[in-house]
Amino acid sequence: MDSMTSHESRRKRVRFVAPVGLLVLLLGMVSAEGPSAIPDPDDAAQTEVLRAPVTSRGSDRDPAPSDGREADPTPTAWPSMRIPDWPGEVEAGNESAEDTSAESEQPEEPELTAAERADQRAGVLDREVPRSASGQLLVVDGETAAPEGADRVIHVRVEVEDGLAVEPETFAAYVMTVLNDPRGWGHDGSVAFARTDGDPDMRVVLASPDLTDELCAPLDTGGEYSCGREGHAVLNAVRWAQSTDSFLAEAGIGTYRQYLVTHEVGHLLGYPHEDCPGAGERAPVMQQQTITLDGCTPNGWVAP
Repeated sequence: MDSMTSHESRRKRVRFVAPVGLLVLLLGMVSAEGPSAIPDPDDAAQTEVLRAPVTSRGSDRDPAPSDGREADPTPTAWPSMRIPDWPGEVEAGNESAEDTSAESEQPEEPELTAAERADQRAGVLDREVPRSASGQLLVVDGETAAPEGADRVIHVRVEVEDGLAVEPETFAAYVMTVLNDPRGWGHDGSVAFARTDGDPDMRVVLASPDLTDELCAPLDTGGEYSCGREGHAVLNAVRWAQSTDSFLAEAGIGTYRQYLVTHEVGHLLGYPHEDCPGAGERAPVMQQQTITLDGCTPNGWVAP
């Protein structure tokens, strides 16, 4: 009985020791691995954040020399590098400077000559005039009042043959300026001129050589001259654009145009032709200065 009791006692001790030993073994394993052996999700996230500065520090280093390997697909643009612009692309900071440079490089328009300025004032766009144009006269629209104080006002309608290289409004304004100039027919206060596009007292017409010949008949203008008759002063477009060589040798084309308007309107006012009074004298405005100056100096005014 004692032996059985002893055997049973040993079995009980073994059963007691086994669980205790297993517990000690587990505790020893935990002690050996330490508390960080079981990862914590928060610890993993913290490790990732702390790792980021290590990556960023690489951007402070100079790029490695090229060794033929594929480059990083997103290289860093260093301060010393200039990424080329695409064609036509301009940095915003340089737009005004480049625009100013472009403007300064544009060539300046050349100054007009005296003849070109005279053509502008008279509405002449081209000095080359065809022998004939459309044959159709166009009335220049618009009205202008006559200067005040004259004894009589004459209403003038200005017409231009369609197809001539002339700016009609400019031509009409030029004609009226000449007619009302204080050196013209109204210099003594006897007459002034108003422009109308309605029924006129007289017409001033700019026509091609062929139409001039037609309107001036039976006078023979031969495609070269102008006329004033039957209530219209017809100005030959060739003469208006070019004057004559002999006149231009003595005076400018502006003087000739003043003469042409004043002379032909003078006929409508009843004034006949006059001759040159003597060599070196000023030509009377009613002298046929287009044909010859006859020793006189050119003149475009009644009372210069």
